[in-house]
Formats: sequence, structure tokens, C-alpha cells
Amino acid sequence: MNVLGIIASGVAALFITVALAKSARRVALRPHVPNEPGGRAPRAEALRRTGGATAVLGVGTATGVALWLGAAGDAAGSVGGLLAGAGIVAALGLVHDLKPLWTALRLGAQIAASILVVCLAGLSPAAGVLAALWIVLVTNAFALLDHADGLLTAVGLVTAAGLLACALVGGDPALALLPTTLVAGLAGFLLHTWHPARLRLGATGAQFTGFALAASGALILAAAPSGRAAWAALPALATVALADSALVLISRRRAARSPLRDTDDHIAHRLRRVRVTVPGAAVLTALWAAVPVATGTLVYAELLHPAFLLLPLAGTAAAVFALLRIPAYGPPRTTPPRTGSSRTASSGAAPSRTAAARRAQASAVGPAIPAAASAPGATAPAPGQGAPAARTAAGHPTVPPPPTGRPAAEAAAAAAERS
Repeated sequence: MNVLGIIASGVAALFITVALAKSARRVALRPHVPNEPGGRAPRAEALRRTGGATAVLGVGTATGVALWLGAAGDAAGSVGGLLAGAGIVAALGLVHDLKPLWTALRLGAQIAASILVVCLAGLSPAAGVLAALWIVLVTNAFALLDHADGLLTAVGLVTAAGLLACALVGGDPALALLPTTLVAGLAGFLLHTWHPARLRLGATGAQFTGFALAASGALILAAAPSGRAAWAALPALATVALADSALVLISRRRAARSPLRDTDDHIAHRLRRVRVTVPGAAVLTALWAAVPVATGTLVYAELLHPAFLLLPLAGTAAAVFALLRIPAYGPPRTTPPRTGSSRTASSGAAPSRTAAARRAQASAVGPAIPAAASAPGATAPAPGQGAPAARTAAGHPTVPPPPTGRPAAEAAAAAAERS
């Protein structure tokens, strides 16, 4: 195994990612052409959304060249399958960035890519099934972290560094090739995706990052020596990503919302509601991720007892409980309930109540309406009551003449002139 080759691959991934991201950023921020609204080129938004392809190309190119030069040694098959599966997921993510795809189609591609990884790694059927399920779960958990500027890049950088340390400590440096290039690629892309982000990882970079981290962890776990507590240490490296997914699912379950409909209820969104800035949310989440990553790495290196992993897990559970208390959704829209009387307006009861209401209103405003001439059959008001409106012999209220808008004196003078 050529350690110098792995280091050179990391340096190459860093420079390739920086060069490609800088070119994509320059094109995305190019001044607009005449007769174009918005102030940007038509492809600018698409370039920002698919900016993660630059990190994918940097990491993939450096890793592929290292495999071709024999830097992975006997583990070339496992690393090659890992890179191929991550490339499949990234390619489908690029299509999703340009034109949204069905969730079932993306999930099927992730399952197929994970099966490819476990088959080329030579895992047993039982271990292969568990590894494939783990890869799909963690891939989507990390992809959900791409909801704020720099968040997924910072957390992925911390997690990849932990995987790199575990691969070197475990005595199989060949599996450290992809984590090394991933650390370098994410570090080169972090400047462009930091707030305010000029480029975004998008579905391309987010799914590639999540798949590479999940598959690398599964392969390192499978190749770990029997004396190490890899079964407990390596899953702890995905604590923050899984905590964000659990937070979202619990919150949407409580609010009776669809778990597949993405809304502003993730970790960074809730931190923003308590006046944490966007860079502050990314830094806090990265520090949160660093605690279980460091603990898991020390446990894997047999420097700590596996029981110490309960401390970051308990802290994560407390943090999720605290974040659930931060409101993430607006108040629900309420509509006045429909009663039976409104649905049966033609049943006869509603007209009688309406007529009664009109009679009550007419009696209430009766004193303010000029009284008309008494008609035959009209009854006098009861003692102590206001004068009701004049009625005809049939009992119907009379309608007073419309007001003329002139004073009474002018109306009398006009009548005298006409006579």
C-alpha cells in the first residue's frame, strides 16, 4: 500500500476541486447580457444548484487515477466498487438537480449502488444486506443536511476525517483512499458554499458525499479486526445526520404532516429561529458532529471504553428534545365549522329564523325610521315600548319613502310653490 500515493491523491483532489469550483463560480456570477431580466446569465442558477458536481469530479478523478496507478493495492476491488456506486448516485442526483425525479426512482438507484458496493467488497449475504440498508439510510440522512449554507460540507468534512483516522488505525490504509480525497474535496469546496453561498452541493454533491461516507464506514466496519469495537464506534460517526432525520420525522409526525414533504424544520432552521446566524448554525452543527466522531474514533482505537459512546448519544437525545420545543410551523388555518342549519337552508327552519331576525331588526330600528301613515288594521304600540314600524292590514311592514336629503323647511317651501 502506497501511503504517499494516497496523500498525493488528496492533494490532487483539493486542487482539482478548487479549480473547477472557481471556474463554475466565475460563470455563475458573470454579468448579465442585454435584454435579460434578473441580472444573471440564464444558466447561472443551474450552475449554482449543480455546483456540487465540481467536488464530485475532483474527488472522483483523483481517486480514479490513484486506483489506476495501484495506490489501493489488494483493496482495489472494494474501493473501485465504492467509487462506482457513489458515481451512480451522483449522476442521478445531477439529473434530479436539473429536473426533479420521483423519490422511488432515486431510492431504487441508491439500493442498486449499495448492492454493487457490497458485492464487490465480498461481504457475506447477511452482512451485505445489513450494509446495504445502512448505506441507503445514512446516504439520505446526510443528504438532508444540505438545507443551509456550508452545513453539509462542514459536517461531511468532520465525518470523513474520522473515517480516515479509523481506516489508518485499523491497519487497512487502502480503505483510507476515498476518505482522504473526500476530505480534500470538501475542504476545497467549503469556501464556495459558505454563507453567502455562491455554489451549492445540491443533490449531486449531497448524495455523493452521503453515499461515500456511509459506504466507507460499512467497508471499514467489515474489515475491522475482531478485537475492536467497530460495531459501536463507526455508527456513532453518523450521529448528527441521523439526529436531524429523527428530529424531522418526529416533528412532522406530531404536526400531522407528510414525512416526505420538505419544510423548514431541520436543525439549522430551528437554530435560525432562536437568532443563530447561518454561519453560526453550520459551526455549531459541525462542533456537535465532532464530539461523537472523536469519541467513536477513540473507541475504535481502543483508547476509550465503548461505554463512553453513551455520553454523546445522551447529549444528542437531549439536543433533539430541546430542538423539538422550538416551533417550526406556523399556526394552522382554521375554517368556521359548517352547521346543519347552513346546509339545510331550504328546509323551512332557516327562512323562519331569517324572518324573525328581520322582524327583530325592524323593531330595533323602528324609532329611527320616520313613521308612515297609519294603515287600517295597524295596532298601537304597547305602553313602555318604542313605536314599531307601520304595518298594512295584512300585517306586512310598510316601507318608508326614501330620504330626499333636504331639510324639512326646504321640503315644505317646495311643496308650497308646487301648490
